[in-house]
Amino acid sequence: MDFRITEEHRRLQERCKHLAADFATRAAEHDRDASHPLENYEMLRREGFYALNVPKDLGGSGVGLLGHTLAFEALAQGCQATALAFNMHLSIVGPLMESAEVSQAVKRRVADLVVRDKALIAGNFSETSSTALIGAHTPESRGKRRAGGGYDLNGRKMFASMLSAADYVAAFVYPDEATAPTAGLLVLIPQDAPGRHVNANWDTLGMRATRSDSLIMENCHVSEDAVLLRTEDIRPFRLHASNWLWGSYTAVYLGVGAAAYEAAKEAMHNRHPRGFNQSLAHHPDVRRKIAEMSVDLEAARLMTYHSAWLSDQQGPTPETLAALFRAKYMVGEAVSRITRAALSLGGAHALFKTSLIERLFRDGAVAPMQFPPSDFCLSNIGVLELGLDAEELLPPLKRE
Repeated sequence: MDFRITEEHRRLQERCKHLAADFATRAAEHDRDASHPLENYEMLRREGFYALNVPKDLGGSGVGLLGHTLAFEALAQGCQATALAFNMHLSIVGPLMESAEVSQAVKRRVADLVVRDKALIAGNFSETSSTALIGAHTPESRGKRRAGGGYDLNGRKMFASMLSAADYVAAFVYPDEATAPTAGLLVLIPQDAPGRHVNANWDTLGMRATRSDSLIMENCHVSEDAVLLRTEDIRPFRLHASNWLWGSYTAVYLGVGAAAYEAAKEAMHNRHPRGFNQSLAHHPDVRRKIAEMSVDLEAARLMTYHSAWLSDQQGPTPETLAALFRAKYMVGEAVSRITRAALSLGGAHALFKTSLIERLFRDGAVAPMQFPPSDFCLSNIGVLELGLDAEELLPPLKRE
């Protein structure tokens, strides 16, 4: 693993640690109320994080996936939901900046929105009929071209993190005039677009403050310049943007695991059973669990860092994609184990809603389900490691 963390990376990481310390003071409140952490988004705006992965020649910071990984591992240790939701913005901006299919005019327009106007962009690909177990799908939401220009959008999208807080949402719909099942239309919908509504249905086990509500489009009109990408085959765009579209989320859950590990160690040092002169940290069962958590965390961290470095160095090669899938699988499984172990160490005291460990347990429980889920990761790792052509494989379910 020949990768190096630069001084620039370390400075970014330290900035994020300071932000995370402030985020942590409000995290429990936002989790309890399932409310938008607007103060945190404003701090990220002031710190210039909206343009974190915009290229430097377009006015941004030009941070690659490794720098991003270090940053979001740190941010997630303060407020897990803030890191997960805000990453939606960067996971949309990054692909638009890097894709060869996106025109230079669109790149400049998006860069201006993010750098100059400091606009916050949510992203929305999922729908009620989609499943991360299969990965690809033809959206039911439709975009119909208007005679006078622009599109009318109709449909329902799901899991749109920070939807009501963002200035825009980038939604993936199917062009009405298209015939190929792989066709796609990526449009930028402003908050005040006519026909755009929000179904505030986000009431979940974990990551409650992401407010990943549903977007409802009823003859929602957008202008022609709202179109970010129109293609007959969305698959190359999604493949080449794997680093940002889903690889960028792995670091958030790595941060959840790191926060749970630190919380468990602190809890064990602070617990002094009556009649004993040592803390629970000295108990052999505690030491063993902490050691197991440490191994899981460090293995997950090294795999994640290396996959991000590989992405920055090589782009979306088969080696990179396999590494990204391995890292996501490892982090999902490891964080699930780490947060459960932290809850076990905390005992009945950790079950209270006021407990940090309780919140981290709930947030960590969904790590294996965050796209791409564990089974999907393993399936793709097998294909890549065996050098198979995915087009030659039988589909997992019978197609229409």
